Amino acid sequence: MEGQAVQVEDIDVNGIMRRIPHRYPFLMIDRMTDIVLNESATGIKCVSIAEPYFQGHFPERPVMPGVLIVEAMAQTAAVLVVSTLGPEAEGKLVYFMSIDKARFRRPVGPGDVVHVHVVKERNRGNVWRFTGSAKVEGKVVADAVFSAMIMDE
Repeated sequence: MEGQAVQVEDIDVNGIMRRIPHRYPFLMIDRMTDIVLNESATGIKCVSIAEPYFQGHFPERPVMPGVLIVEAMAQTAAVLVVSTLGPEAEGKLVYFMSIDKARFRRPVGPGDVVHVHVVKERNRGNVWRFTGSAKVEGKVVADAVFSAMIMDE
């Protein structure tokens, strides 16, 4: 797959759950778009007031925790990795190894649609490094650089 950009169709929530083991309430992406295997993808998160974390973060001014926005970046990257590697990788665990340069610029709340874009910087063996950014209405709300490892458990 090196050297060629392979665009694939959007992935719905069922396709996401076939590729990664996360489930509600910890599944942080609802669908995937703009997928170019081995290169980049966008995950979409439709934020609802029904999200369990809003009960305590914060009841008077609901804000999606920044660490969950970074988790959405990781899940988007994990779906990209598994899609790139093919069906034999479905359901394997992808673990965070590092998170660098994480910045949170604007709060995310109920009713927001978060577009999480990840770009592969490189991969060596089972270790992958990405840059990620999250946007609401075209404005950056968070960004980070992170590494993850896919496990052959």
